[in-house]
Amino acid sequence: MICHHDRILSMVNITSVGEKQYYAIALLEVLFHELPTWWRAGILYDVGCNLHRSTVKWNLMPQILDRIEWGISVFHAFGHQWPCQCVYHPQKHDRFGLSDGEGCERCWGSLKKLISICWVSGLELRKESSN
Repeated sequence: MICHHDRILSMVNITSVGEKQYYAIALLEVLFHELPTWWRAGILYDVGCNLHRSTVKWNLMPQILDRIEWGISVFHAFGHQWPCQCVYHPQKHDRFGLSDGEGCERCWGSLKKLISICWVSGLELRKESSN
């Protein structure tokens, strides 16, 4: 999770392939635990529309759901249907300003050279490679 200024706020250890909503939910719960109860936050996420629908449908995070302004990151917005863009595009909301929601992408872009040298090489992985 990255703030408006592209500074890392919190991280999760992703142990499964693909973007799972429970990672985003865990990060949001950590964030809102630290914020004063009267604060609202704008959340820009690649599939913020899907996460918003899931939280409403399954009543996830009911104590913080009304404090979130949902949006989709600018680069990913154009891959969404037009009605979705009308509701979730950050440039259609006055509260997001010029935020593009691509801070995580920029962070990953700068860290990608570390992926191979930080690869987990635990005992189980060594056992598998010796067989």
